[in-house]
Amino acid sequence: MFLKNSLNYLNDFFTLLNTQARQYYLNSRLYDKKISRVTSNNLQYKPSPSLLDCFIKYNKEKKNINSFLFNDIWKDQNISLKSYKNLHSFFWLFSLDLRSSKNDVQSVVLEWIDKNSDYNISSWEIDTLSKRVISWISNSKISYEDSNENYKKKFDEMIKKQINHLINEIDRSTWVDDKMVGCSAIILAGISYDDKNFISYGFKLLRKIIKVSFDDQGFPKSRNIRQLIFYLKYFILIREWLKESQNEIPEHLNEIIFYLGQSYVLFHKNIEPNFLFNGNQISKNSNFDNYLKRLGYNFKNGNFEAGGYIVLRNKKYCLVSDLGAPPEKEFSKDYQSGALSFEFISNSNKIICNSGYFQNYKHQLNLISKSTACHSSLNVDNSSSVSFIKQTSGENKVNSSLKIFNKKISSNKNYWSFEASHNGYNKKFGIIHHRKIEFFHEIPKLSGIDRIEKKNTSKECNFEIRFHLDPVAKVMKTQDGKSIYIGLKNEGWKFTSLNNNISFETGLYFGNKNNFVENQNILISSKILEKEIIINWEIEKIK
Repeated sequence: MFLKNSLNYLNDFFTLLNTQARQYYLNSRLYDKKISRVTSNNLQYKPSPSLLDCFIKYNKEKKNINSFLFNDIWKDQNISLKSYKNLHSFFWLFSLDLRSSKNDVQSVVLEWIDKNSDYNISSWEIDTLSKRVISWISNSKISYEDSNENYKKKFDEMIKKQINHLINEIDRSTWVDDKMVGCSAIILAGISYDDKNFISYGFKLLRKIIKVSFDDQGFPKSRNIRQLIFYLKYFILIREWLKESQNEIPEHLNEIIFYLGQSYVLFHKNIEPNFLFNGNQISKNSNFDNYLKRLGYNFKNGNFEAGGYIVLRNKKYCLVSDLGAPPEKEFSKDYQSGALSFEFISNSNKIICNSGYFQNYKHQLNLISKSTACHSSLNVDNSSSVSFIKQTSGENKVNSSLKIFNKKISSNKNYWSFEASHNGYNKKFGIIHHRKIEFFHEIPKLSGIDRIEKKNTSKECNFEIRFHLDPVAKVMKTQDGKSIYIGLKNEGWKFTSLNNNISFETGLYFGNKNNFVENQNILISSKILEKEIIINWEIEKIK
């Protein structure tokens, strides 16, 4: 252990030393000269700003440049990191109307160039830089048109200099999201300046991202539904740029959009509540749906499985479960240990859910939200089905994994069922968890069987099966203690588990980004004293 810790400290020391040496080089005149070698051609393709409508979070009401205060805007300011990134990304340009003074807009851009033309670790960070390039080019009607030749020369050179830096550094980034945004910026610059080198590099990077970050069925290896939408937006954006500029669209780009579109439909079409698995949060997708419709995308999916999730649904009900294995460590920063957890929706009411995800990995609630206890599944002795290890970056990634097996799914007009097993508790406790859930439409009733198999009963341990509820749900235990009533808006459901100790307790719900509120969860708990324990439970609608 001492040797292992010593090697880790030594590795961290050399990593820090290398990082500092790298920063010294990036701030040198030698590096500045290298990335300043650019061609002299002007901006040719000017994309429609509306192609970025699905990314812009500003209010729809357009503002005039005069409503902003730009005095000494680029001086060092005591502002938050988020505000700094928003300011230097120039995405606020999308909130300006076309009646804004071009001279005022261009003077702000020119002032930024004069003060930030050299590499800066903060304002030249990959995500911020990439969004700035995209914004400058996409808003060329006010950021570029009707300007003098001296301004255009500085603008064009600054775009290309930033792209040169991006190409030089993007492979060093460990953030796959940064690579996607950076890839988009490189391709857009290549199209806009008809630069074959930029386009070639951008397409190679695009193919690499698809190969490395997606499985054979075109689903993100992170198994993150939120990231699926992120990728789909950028892939469509790149495709629309190529289409609008009358450039050839690579077949692998069409293919990945097709697969992601199928998955998007499975998780979001005609389903109001978001599924809270593996980093997903509550979000509004109506704007993106309208965006897809406007551009003529009409994805369809006749399957009920994607990315390790099963989604069984009709017009009234939806039953979804995580029947997939954890992602590889590299893609697991947002993974949550909810193997065999499920959510159940009735008439857009989330009857059973998971607790959601606290995204800020620097906060202790991030690791709490990753625990199995925050999912509608089984946990043993307050342990999770997988363990996590903290990285030097502060992120918690998968340390021990699990396997899913014995998976079966059945779906017809009046009956749904799924079953599967996992061995996440086998190494520590010698336990295998089997779960089968059935839904009978005509009753309607959800019926579950959780079976715990333990190889060795000499060591006593406890189990808990949780059923998390929406924060607005009301719960009440019957006088005989055998049932719990669940009230949600205009619906009532009865939870029953005969011969088991059932109760409810207050928990935390992380459905909204980096926020939490209290919710209730139903609890079945006991000791594991035999080689096999079978827990039956039912959730039936009250007529």
